Parts: sequence; C-alpha cells; structure tokens
Amino acid sequence: MKYYELDKEEQELLDAIEASDFKPVPNVKQEIARYVSYARADSKRTKNINIRLSERTLHKLKVKAAEKGLPYQTLVASLLHQYTNK
Repeated sequence: MKYYELDKEEQELLDAIEASDFKPVPNVKQEIARYVSYARADSKRTKNINIRLSERTLHKLKVKAAEKGLPYQTLVASLLHQYTNK
C-alpha cells in the first residue's frame, strides 16, 4: 500500500531501481570527491551577500543548476568556493 504520491523524477528512479537499470558512473572517485566538496562547502557557516547580475546571467545560472540538480545559490557558492581554492 502506497502512502504518498511520487513525482515524475521519483517514479523514474523507482522504476530504474526495480528494473536494475543503473549504469556505473565514470570516474566515480572524482564524482564522490566533488559531491563531498559540495557538502562541505554547504555545511560550513555561511554569510549572506548581495550581488547584482543581469537577468540573462541569472537565468543561465538557474538553467545550469537545474541541469546539475542543484539550487542555483548552491551552484554559485560552489563555483565561488572552487575559484577561491585554486
């Protein structure tokens, strides 16, 4: 018995799990390290900033973030973090 409704993405994931339709991720260690760095960057104490961007730039950021499955603020923070730690 199901107690909740799945959205389209959740249903696709459930179908893939049930069909054992997963494929290995190339460079899995690098991918894990990348997401660990995202988690570390997100979990640290944060400070709010204001920044002026053109609507076009903001729209592009939101599209890129959606492609990666991240909130756009998290993507911006991650990009800034990567840039400052080079």
